[in-house]
Order: sequence, then C-alpha cells, then structure tokens
Amino acid sequence: MPRWMRWLAAMLAVAVVFSAFSLLRLRRREREMRRNAQRSEEQAIRELTRPTVTPSDVLTKAELFWASADDPQALAPVIIELPLSKEPALRAKQVLNTLLAGPVDVGLRTLPADAALIEFYLLPDGTAIADFTEALSSSMPSGIQSEEMAVESIERTLEANVPQVRRLKILIHGQEVDTLAGHLDLTGYFPVGSAPTPASSVPPGAPPSTLPSVPNQPPAR
Repeated sequence: MPRWMRWLAAMLAVAVVFSAFSLLRLRRREREMRRNAQRSEEQAIRELTRPTVTPSDVLTKAELFWASADDPQALAPVIIELPLSKEPALRAKQVLNTLLAGPVDVGLRTLPADAALIEFYLLPDGTAIADFTEALSSSMPSGIQSEEMAVESIERTLEANVPQVRRLKILIHGQEVDTLAGHLDLTGYFPVGSAPTPASSVPPGAPPSTLPSVPNQPPAR
C-alpha cells in the first residue's frame, strides 16, 4: 500500500475516533441540560405553588403523617401548629405542602424531597384530585411498600385536617398514570376516612375525561 494511502487511512481512523468522542460528549451534555431543565422547572413550580398565608388563616394544630421513628415501615402522626385556611381546598394545599417539605428528621420522609404539589381540586362530592410534579414518581424509591406509605401519608394527612375529602385521585403533571413508581396502581381512587362515598361520585376507573381540566402550568398567584 502506498504511503499516502496509509496516511489517509490513519487520518480517517483518527477522524472516526474523534467524531465518536464528540458524539458521546454531546449526548452527555444533552442529558445534563435535560436534567437541569427539569430541576429548574420543578423549582419554579415549587415557588409558584408555595401557599400564601392570608389574614383569614387561623393558627391550628395540624396532624401530619410521616414515617415512625420507632418503626420506619409504619406511619406516625406529628402535631404541628400551622396557619390554615377555612377553605377546604386551600387548607389541603397548605397541609400537603408542609407534608412535602418533610419532617425535621429527613430520614422519616415519605415523599421525595424534590416533589411538589402543582394543584389541588376538591369536587362537591368530596372527591379530591391532587396533581403532583413528575418527581413524585421519578424520585420515589421503587417498591410497593415505599409507594403505599407515600400515598397513605397523603390520605391520612388529608383525613386528619380536611374532613370534606372522601376519596383521592393522584395525577402526575396533569395526567393519569398507571402506577406511582412501577407498583402501586394509580388508575383508581383512594378512599379517605370512613365516610361513605356519595353515589353521584365519578366511578372508580373512570377515564381522565371525567376529571377537571388540569393546566400544564400552575396558575399565577
């Protein structure tokens, strides 16, 4: 083989290797940009959905449920004094945002630290619809026990502080999803409290079209 051909082959090989490394760097940078964009979106939602304390709020002993210090596989109530609204939907937002903020001992959290509540709806029949950011699913430790504890902590916190809630529907970024993090079924409704569900309620397993429209972005405060 002539020398010039050997040089050409060598140069082509170097160009191929350089292109491969450049492509890997570009893909890595793209993944980092996507993660940063997602974190920025989550932070923006958390800022926008942070509950506002109004003059009508009353300092109340709220009961929130996190993991028990004695048994991490069980929930335990914690009494916290919070300024709470008398309006049920706003009151639910306030206690759920406090639940999401977590206990003093971060090891007792039941919900991901980067998850946020986008919106909360309460229908006249007592059906509550809680719309969370994707982090509630993507950052949740996969496993039926952790997923059940997460939802149960939401249910029991609502039951203890917002008696108007009869059952709960969980959405992720405005959409109905099959499971929370691969195990717990989210296509139905979770009962809250012991009160019977009114007959006029939307039946379990109803298509998302029966749910109120959920905006892609939280409303301005």
